[in-house]
Amino acid sequence: MTQSLAITAIGADRPGIVNELTEVLLNAKLNIQDSRMSILGGEFAIILLVKGDAASISHITSNKDRLEQSLNLSLLIKPTSDTNARDAHIRYHIEVEGMDNPGIVHTLTRYLSQQQINIVNMQTDSSHAAHTGSPMFNVYMLVDIPADKNIEQLKEEFSRQCDALNMDVDFTAETNH
Repeated sequence: MTQSLAITAIGADRPGIVNELTEVLLNAKLNIQDSRMSILGGEFAIILLVKGDAASISHITSNKDRLEQSLNLSLLIKPTSDTNARDAHIRYHIEVEGMDNPGIVHTLTRYLSQQQINIVNMQTDSSHAAHTGSPMFNVYMLVDIPADKNIEQLKEEFSRQCDALNMDVDFTAETNH
């Protein structure tokens, strides 16, 4: 029977980190099911969902300290399970962009939380406007909206939240979920 581990690793960015970490997982006979990787400042961060048999899972968890030393990464390893089938929902992509100012992520996520909307994935980044050099902020989210929600009303209310932040928003239903 296969088991699952969520692994988070972070360390100073350098070439070869992904190769080294995935080699350790392959040698332990663990299969990567899902992953997210990014360089944030000078740090490399990765989140992985891996699966394997009990012996493979045990090997990684019992050797965590040694792996941290050899990979020069801080590791958080947590057993997890497959997600249970969620209640009926509609998956949406939400993109928000506009002038950067404090509190954007908090304001948007607070509203979604109050509406019982689950954020499946979120990415933010900042840049500078091409002609003016003004600081810009972008938020990309994948969310699960309960099917019993009035989508048009939700879009309108969320758009008002974005307008108050001087941000533009685009909602797109995912068609292949």
